[in-house]
Formats: sequence, structure tokens, C-alpha cells
Amino acid sequence: MASENNEARSEEMRRKIALVTGITGQDGSYLTEFLLEKGYEVHGLIRRSSNFNTQRINHIYIDPHNADKALMKLHYADLSDASSLRRWIDVIKPDEVYNLAAQSHVAVSFEIPDYTADVVATGALRLLEAVRSHTVDSGRTVKYYQAGSSEMFGATPPPQAETTPFHPRSPYAASKVAAHWYTVNYREAYGLFACNGILFNHESPRRGENFVTRKITRALGRIKVGLQRKLFLGNLQASRDWGFAGDYVEAMWMMLQQDKADDYVVATEESHTVEEFLERYFRPSEVDNLKGDASKAKEVLGWKPKVGFEKLVKMMVDEDLALAKREKVLVDAGYMDAQQQP
Repeated sequence: MASENNEARSEEMRRKIALVTGITGQDGSYLTEFLLEKGYEVHGLIRRSSNFNTQRINHIYIDPHNADKALMKLHYADLSDASSLRRWIDVIKPDEVYNLAAQSHVAVSFEIPDYTADVVATGALRLLEAVRSHTVDSGRTVKYYQAGSSEMFGATPPPQAETTPFHPRSPYAASKVAAHWYTVNYREAYGLFACNGILFNHESPRRGENFVTRKITRALGRIKVGLQRKLFLGNLQASRDWGFAGDYVEAMWMMLQQDKADDYVVATEESHTVEEFLERYFRPSEVDNLKGDASKAKEVLGWKPKVGFEKLVKMMVDEDLALAKREKVLVDAGYMDAQQQP
């Protein structure tokens, strides 16, 4: 009896382990910070590349040889490679898996639809199957989070909630819809603890520069310091529900702490036009208005956003103005080309 009690206490004291795909992305970096603060050991899967793409997590990286302090570890794998996914799940033995990896640029998905579908849709299926087969063989419970997107609603009128029909308007959105239903299927067919987070647009200073919000704030900073003169504008009337990525990753974690797996819309419930954020580009098929209904997340999870639209914009502008000033110093000293825009 004493031995059993000691084992139970040991299990309670054991550090939780999370596996994160897409760890080098905006959401992955904020989620990793959040989980480390919660006391987790975090393992991230990254793709092999000749160029390092770890800028967003360099500030929390500790050499793995420092075993006592290195609670974030990186491993090479790919959502297109089922064997690597299963191998790392077997080795790492995570308590929670967060699937954030994707070819997530909507406009680019029209140019590379096959690749987008393979990574976003079939990639999620490969990961779900790896988790399922691991749980069957090991007898362990592994909780799974699938990152959904408001783009899945596409042409459906707002406000969009969990029960709103999907009408995707891009290969990326259609692939996310497939990943969503794969997750529901594995939950219902196999009893997997699998949740979908349908996240509306969430931004930050870590957002990629090819996304509209970052294009705007990056251009504003460069114009301010004289490195750029114009910003070309697209469809100014498209409306989006924009929140702060740092808030949204907490909702991801909260979903996996519930007694029952379910799907949740995560949104600020405020809609703003691109004209308010200054710039947008047209797509082959356009999504006009996205505004989330996050009442379920508020009621069940107790989640609500901390950063509003105005604070988010100010945060991003301040960061990119500081970046532009540093860039200007290097340009003036002749260390880099200004790459002057029209």
C-alpha cells in the first residue's frame, strides 16, 4: 500500500510533457512560453532546413546538454512523414499534443494547393493516427489539440459559432475543415481526447511579415524612418476579428484541462475592417466578414481576451518602429541595402 501511495505521489509530482508541432511559428512560440511558465517540459517538432528558422524561440532556448534547465527540446520531423511522428510520440511520451503546424498563408495556398492539403489536412490525420496507435499500444491517455481557423467559415455570415456551417473559400480553409472533421471523427470513433480550437485572426509582433497586419505595421515603421515611401493597399472593406496570439494560446491549454473534449470558437467578438488596420490584398475568392461568437469558451473555459484591438495595434506598431530604427542605423552605416520601396 505504501509503495502504491508513493507511486501515486510520484505521478502527481511528475512534470507534464507537451509535444508541439509548429513550435517555431507565432502561436508555437507563445504557447511554449506559456507551458514553460506552467512547469511543463516542452518538445517541439521542426522541419529540416538549410536555414535556421528558430528566431521566435531563441530567447527561451537552452542547450540540451544543460539537462536541469533545458525544458524545451527540438526534434526533426515532418507532418508529411508518418513514421517520424509516431517515433517521436513513442519516445517523448507526451501528455498533451498541440498540432499548430501548417502552411498557413491563405493566398499562398492557391499557388501550392497540393502541398497545403498534404500538410494541413492529411498531416493532421497522420498525427491523430500516431497518437491513437500510441495510446492503444501503451495504454496511456494523450490529449490532442487541433488548431482550426476562422477561415473555415469563409462565406458564412457572421457571427460564427461552433455550430455555424463551414463554407471554406481557399485550399487552406478547405484543408483546415478536413483536419477539423478528422479530429471529431477520432474523438467519436476511438474515444480520443481531441479538441478543435476554431481560432479567429490572432496577431502579434511575431506575426510573419507576409501577413497583412505585419505588412502594415512593418511599412509604417519603415515609412516613419524614411526607408519606404508608399504602402500599396488592397481590399480595405474586408472585416476581421483580430486578437492577440498570446491570449489565444491560453485558450488552447484550457481546452485540454477540461474533463470532456469539445470544440471551441476563440475570438474577441469584435470586428474591424482592414481599413482600420490600413492594408489588405485581394485573393481569387474573398472572405468578406469574420466575427466570432466565443460565448462557449467564455462560459465553459472561463476564457476571455486580455488585449483589445487598439492595444494590439499599438503593440505591433511600437515593435516594428523600433525594428525600423535599428534597420535605419545599419542602412546609414552601409551594412545593408534599404531595399527601397516605391
